[in-house]
Amino acid sequence: MPRTARTEPDGWPLDEPGGRLPPDRAQAILEAAKRIGSLLKAKDHPFALAGGVAAYAHGADVRLQHDADFCIRREDAEAVTHTLREAGLQVFLPPEDWLIKARCLGQDVDLILELAKRPVTSELLDRAEVLPVDSVRMPVLSATDLVSGLLAAFSEHHCDFGAALSVVRPLREKIDWRRLRAERGEQPMPAAFLYLLERLQVIEPEEAAV
Repeated sequence: MPRTARTEPDGWPLDEPGGRLPPDRAQAILEAAKRIGSLLKAKDHPFALAGGVAAYAHGADVRLQHDADFCIRREDAEAVTHTLREAGLQVFLPPEDWLIKARCLGQDVDLILELAKRPVTSELLDRAEVLPVDSVRMPVLSATDLVSGLLAAFSEHHCDFGAALSVVRPLREKIDWRRLRAERGEQPMPAAFLYLLERLQVIEPEEAAV
């Protein structure tokens, strides 16, 4: 039986087994993201778009394959769940305690309570930038927070630098590299990726950037 794609705790998909790509569902995922964003905005819930759709909103050329991701605070989870169920959406609690799952327009939606193993906070959401997602404007994680979460998802079992490059290159001017290095630079996989960015001249070496 073929396995389904897995997702890291930051909304970033792992590759399909054997390198296979799932069918292109980009527009369907965008429509689901717009629907959820509109519902959350209408009820004034604090939130920010995350994951691959957020990278798309910032201008990265990403392949949307799996789901739409939103960051919400844990204290808002019950109210957000009520809003989505009131709109007729299916919402359920998975075994993982860091997210809530929903189905919207036939697509999976993850409502993330912890980003990079840290609770979603008001400060994180306050740093979000309001950007258009197709025709709907909504809060989107800042480029720095978005890439910080991407780097945090690296591990010995998942370390796709190629996919990360497609996100980082177009966003490099929007990223606070000093803060990113302070947050992730001591971790082996993110440090290796930052070194690769320096060698590819995507960013300046740390000593030159000071």
